[in-house]
This record gives sequence, C-alpha cells and structure tokens, in this order.
Amino acid sequence: MPVGLILLSAVPVIAGAARVAQLTGGGPVTPDNARFFASPAPVVVHIVSVTLYSLLGAFQFSPGFRRRRPGWHRIAGRLLVPCGLAAALSGLWMTLFYPRPPADHVLLTPMRLVFGSAMVACIALGFAAIRRRDITRHRAWMARGYAIGLGAGSQALTHLPWILLVGQPTGLTRALLMLAGWVINLAVVEWALRRRPARPTRTVATLTDARVGSLAHQEI
Repeated sequence: MPVGLILLSAVPVIAGAARVAQLTGGGPVTPDNARFFASPAPVVVHIVSVTLYSLLGAFQFSPGFRRRRPGWHRIAGRLLVPCGLAAALSGLWMTLFYPRPPADHVLLTPMRLVFGSAMVACIALGFAAIRRRDITRHRAWMARGYAIGLGAGSQALTHLPWILLVGQPTGLTRALLMLAGWVINLAVVEWALRRRPARPTRTVATLTDARVGSLAHQEI
C-alpha cells in the first residue's frame, strides 16, 4: 500500500519540486506562472506541505508497518494534521486570490473550493474523532482527507489517456478530468471502508462501560 501511494504521489511531488526550483532559481516568467512569482509564499507552502502529507501519509495505511512501529503512527499523525491543513488552506487561498489562468475553465474554481473545504473538514473530523478515542471514525475521515489531498496524482492518470489519444486537454474537458481524479480517489476509499469488516468503535463511553462491567463481575 505505501509503495503504491508513493508512486501515485510521484508526478505531483516531482512537478512541485520543479516549481520550487523555478521560483528560487529565478526561472523565466510566463503567463502561466506569473502569479506564482508575484506571490510565491502560498505556492511554496502548498508544495512543501502536500509533499510531506502525501509521502508520510502513505505509511499510515500499512497495518504491518503500524504494528512493527507503533509509535510512528502517532508521531507522524501529529505532523500530518498541520501539513494536511496547510496544504488545503493554501490551496483555497490560491484559488480565491490568485488570478485564474487562461487555461482553467471557470468550473475549476468552485471544484477546488469544494474539495479543498472538504479536505479541511475531513482532517478536522478525523482529529476530533481521535480525541474521543473513536478509532473507526478517525481512520475513515483521515482516509477521505488523504484521498482528496492525493487528487493531483490521480488527475495525472486521468489526463494521460486523453493526452495520448487526443492531445492536451483544455477548458471543460480538463476540468472534468480533474474532477474525475478526486471522485475516483473518494470512491476507492468508500469502497475500501465498506469492504473492511466492521469493528467495535472504541470510545470513552465503551471503555467506561467495560470497566463498570468488570467491577460488577468482581463484586459478584
């Protein structure tokens, strides 16, 4: 699982590294990247946070790795939550305040706002769930947030057949191919969550009930 997720992240991670190198190295300014040179901080924050989120987050989905290194999941999670929020919020900032590139269809703006906001909500709900010791809901919400964050990787795959068969997509076609990347990721996550056998939800209430039952049994 981690290897597959890292491979899926490879294209956006490499593209992001190239973008940072371009910004820091004084690359040529074009109509497509002028907004990044005019205000580089948000895009640098976005690229760095997404890179950490996608690569470190991949190992959170390996049960064997979690069993062998039980402390890793908690330590990485404390880093992944702020990275995921930084990635989503910087993406929302760029959508709202960067000028829309000529190649972007007008529908991409509401799409990015919806999925960026959904990513923030999923991470917040996952964090709230683990604070309540609700492991099942924590895993589900964090998986959904990661799926949205990994949308750029799947978008590279949805674009590839079109590029090979037709050419570079533009306008509405490009917007729909990007939408397909997010939808595919979320569909796979929902399928995996429903395929996994249901486990009892460990909450504070259930732990309290278990302790009360144990005490009652001892008294009997």
